[in-house]
Order: sequence, then structure tokens, then C-alpha cells
Amino acid sequence: MTWLITGGAGYIGAHVARAMAGAGERVVALDDLSAGFAARLPESVPLVAGSAGDPALLRQVFAEHEVTGVVHLAARKQVAESVARPTWYYAENVGGLATLLDAVAEAGIGRFVFSSSAAVYGTPDVDLITEDTPCAPVNPYGETKLAGEWLVRAAGRAHGIATVCLRYFNVAGAAAPELADTGVFNIVPMVFDRLTRDDAPRIFGADYPTPDGTCVRDYIHVADLAEAHLAAARQLNAAGAPGDLTVNIGRGQGVSVRELVTLIGEVTGDTRAPVVEDRRPGDAPRAVASAARAAKELGWSARYGLTDMVESAWRGWRLHHGR
Repeated sequence: MTWLITGGAGYIGAHVARAMAGAGERVVALDDLSAGFAARLPESVPLVAGSAGDPALLRQVFAEHEVTGVVHLAARKQVAESVARPTWYYAENVGGLATLLDAVAEAGIGRFVFSSSAAVYGTPDVDLITEDTPCAPVNPYGETKLAGEWLVRAAGRAHGIATVCLRYFNVAGAAAPELADTGVFNIVPMVFDRLTRDDAPRIFGADYPTPDGTCVRDYIHVADLAEAHLAAARQLNAAGAPGDLTVNIGRGQGVSVRELVTLIGEVTGDTRAPVVEDRRPGDAPRAVASAARAAKELGWSARYGLTDMVESAWRGWRLHHGR
């Protein structure tokens, strides 16, 4: 069978493509290259340049590559941007997904892995977030991911598509420097960017009800995340596999923002003290995954630790930013 990976030339998508192709799966990537780079993909993975919201292109790709499963990662994913442009986010993330699912159903494709997010949970007051923790997103990005899950499950029931929704926690690191995240939207590259510009790192809020007053998060290495996608794809291929599964992808270990910034200082050699600024709206004091269902249903657990994430991300940052 062949898996189509939408957003396959992006930071996460290229890791997924490499992991699946390296494990012997047939893979084709679809990417509009607005944030992705063709050079990230191995030679064995063909790239189709275009939008996952283009029905004619989807029909062509499905037929030419004999696609039998889809891993859908293509989406808009910046929280602040979603607050500023909510209608566009819904159109891109939910409307585009509806177009893709219509094409999947029309082609008779029976397997679908959906890239979701821990943003669907909002700000739950629990030690470990399970898949049964109530969802209450606090921004349009999280809303579009939750609506996307609803849509995926509904389409699965209506058309006999077996589905897995993977709720990512905080993704960091790189399997190779050339695959590193080139954006400055997540906390690790944001700190790197500050240090590169000879500025102190920033911490938003140090008065939370946590051991050191800063937010606690669950960080997952992008290579582990890629292996989770491979596990999900193979689970959908297994005889008797559930047709509708939702799984957290995290390590189940909390790390405070201050602890992370301290580790980044140790790895980079720039140990200047961070500047504490006001809290950001919507930041939960603690957001840590329960990884039990991933282990039980997918046979998957994270292998890499936080130091691996920071060191590999720093190697990628230096490659792309010339430091």
C-alpha cells in the first residue's frame, strides 16, 4: 500500500516521511511548499507540489500513486495568527480537511491518520491529561483541531474509514540538522533566536502554582513523534484494529519553562538569566500527557529525552542560521 503524507515537506512531515520510508512503507508527499522544503525529503519519497485542498490534484495523486492511506499534517498552526485570523484558520484547517476527506471517501481509501494537538484540551487542571480529559480549547487554532477530530470521526463512520487522531504535545528536536525547525514559533527556537541576537531569553509568567512558578509542559522529540505516526499507520493495517482511535503523543514527564531555559543555556554555553515578563493569556500552569494509551494501543513510547531534543535542535539551528 502507499501512504500519502500531506504537509510532507514540513518540519514534522519530513520526519514522518523519512521514518515511514525507512521502515519500508511506500510514501508520497504532498506539500504546497509555503513552509516546507523539498530538500528535506529522501530521494525515495516523491513530492507533489500543491494543496491538499485541491480536489482535482487529490484525485490525480490518489490514482497515479495508488494511495491506500493518508497521513494528514498540512495545516495552519500558529496560535497568535489564529486569534488574528480566525475565519481563515477555520477555512484552511477545517474546510481544507473536509475537501480532503471527501476525496478520500470518493477514492475508497480506508485509512486516515490525523495530526491533532494538545491544544484541544485548553487549560485543564489535572496532573496528567488523558484522552478522556474534557476538551475546552482556548483559541481558534485549538478549536479547528477539535473540529477536525469530529470531522475525521464522522467521515470515518459514514464511509468506513479507519481513523487515528494523534494529539501532539510540545514538539522539539531534529533527527538530523537539515530537518530542523526553521520557524521561530515554538519555545526552543524562540530562545535560540533571542540568544543569537544577543538578547536574554524570555519567560512569560513566574507566579504559576508550580514548583518554580513557571509553566510545566510535556516535550516530545520529533523523531519519536514520527515513529508514533508509523505505529499508527501500521495499527490501521492490522487485522481487527479499532476503526476510531484517539491518542496522546507525549512522554508523560513535565518540565518547567525555567528548567528548559536553563538546559538550553548549558547546551549553547549562553547561560544569561532569563527576563520574566507578564503571563500570556490562555497558558495553562501544567499540561503533561498520559502516554498510557499510546503504549497500549500503538505499542509506542518515547525514546529520547529533553537533552537530546535541545542538543539536536541546536545543531539544526546553527546549520540554518550560520552560528
